[in-house]
Amino acid sequence: MHGVDQFYGESHTLWDLSLEVPEGSCTCLMGRNGVGKTTTLKCIMGLLPIQNGEIRFKHESLSKQPAEFRARAGIGYVPQGREIFPRLTVDENLRIGLAVNRGRRGLQAYEGVLDVFPALRKMLRRYGGDLSGGQQQQLAVGRAMVLEPILLILDEPTEGIQPNIVQEIGDTIMRLNQQMGTTVLLVEQKLPLARRVADRFYILDKGRAVASGVMAELDGDVVRRFLTV
Repeated sequence: MHGVDQFYGESHTLWDLSLEVPEGSCTCLMGRNGVGKTTTLKCIMGLLPIQNGEIRFKHESLSKQPAEFRARAGIGYVPQGREIFPRLTVDENLRIGLAVNRGRRGLQAYEGVLDVFPALRKMLRRYGGDLSGGQQQQLAVGRAMVLEPILLILDEPTEGIQPNIVQEIGDTIMRLNQQMGTTVLLVEQKLPLARRVADRFYILDKGRAVASGVMAELDGDVVRRFLTV
């Protein structure tokens, strides 16, 4: 995305925001609460309109395309709070993606999700609302993976998750990125996890990008200025 401005009513939320997610990278979007991270993701997904600027994916402009076009173009999205369908079974939640990724490839992707998350295979007939928070997060990521996304966008996937499952979610992100070649854009508040899984970072403050680089360059001074509460 380049030069993006976004408004909520009279409130200017994103200011001339530019960021790049290189193919094959895991890029972490960071910042304190309320600085525009989720807004940025929703703009990329077409869930919020942008006032100025451009959003491009695979050399094609997405700025005026509807949200459903993004999924067909190869972008998977796991929103904050997971937003699974609680009254559908695990199997039914996962099969929603087959409406877009049809045929043999979709079924292979479905089976691949169950290989990555073997716990879900044992819960196919359970309702999504009956799962634990960590299991629901696995289901949300798995539902996006059925689409076989080129780019997977994750909005705080470890929010409200118990520590032992945070480790597991981190392992999954690394597997998707490093072994399966999925490009990942991640919003994450937990700095140790961000350092572990991501190779690049952007930091937002008041809707502006104030720092960026390779994760190894994220130093203590930047952390204190823009990330600590």
